[in-house]
Amino acid sequence: MGISRHATAHWEGDLKNGQGRLSTPQSGLLDNTRYGFNSRFGEEKGTNPEELIAAAHAGCFTMALSAKLTEAGHPPASLDTRAEVDLSMEGGPSLSQIRLKVKAQVPGIDAAKFQAIAEDAKANCPVSKALAAVPVSLEAVLA
Repeated sequence: MGISRHATAHWEGDLKNGQGRLSTPQSGLLDNTRYGFNSRFGEEKGTNPEELIAAAHAGCFTMALSAKLTEAGHPPASLDTRAEVDLSMEGGPSLSQIRLKVKAQVPGIDAAKFQAIAEDAKANCPVSKALAAVPVSLEAVLA
């Protein structure tokens, strides 16, 4: 049996003038967090689905990279990942690209081996697999 997590969304009103709330009842981290048209397509305070996908992908990839580096005998001192999720409006809203950018401090590893392990983590973390329809690029740099 696997692990199951969940989140909830509540929405009131039409798309442009309505507003919603997101919650993660298990952790309580998101507790009626606001989201809406202007926080997704504009600059209004609140979250949006793309930001949450970026957070999930950055977290998943970073954990996978840590595991794979450790398995290869090079536990990381630190990993800092930024995930950028692009929402294209061409032909209707769709995720068009994800860019993963990681800066790493990994003692005793050369750049080529680090790059290969990072590419493997990108391809095989569960969130990357779930988002396989979206092109994902990787910039992996040893500090």
